[in-house]
Amino acid sequence: MSWVVLVLAGIAEAVWAIALARTDGFTRWGPVTVFLVALVLSMAGLAYAMRSLPTGTAYAVWVGIGAALTVGYGMVTGTESVSVWRVVFLALIVGGVVGLKAVE
Repeated sequence: MSWVVLVLAGIAEAVWAIALARTDGFTRWGPVTVFLVALVLSMAGLAYAMRSLPTGTAYAVWVGIGAALTVGYGMVTGTESVSVWRVVFLALIVGGVVGLKAVE
């Protein structure tokens, strides 16, 4: 159960990062609301997962999922450039996250 919650918390991390970029310095209330809700859910999920998973592993997985999804979203929407190397390095992040689970 902790792994499922951790993955959902990582997804929420990507949501709050994307929403934060759209707040225009916290002047747009819709994105601010999404940011705050996703931030709370993300942190609560990470805290829950850390009750039964090692801190370093949980944090690395949480950050890896959030970073990969945020950059992937940017590439899909055209706000980030796409290159073979960027895709390779994102695959390495995902592979590292899967590897941390596999060696547990």
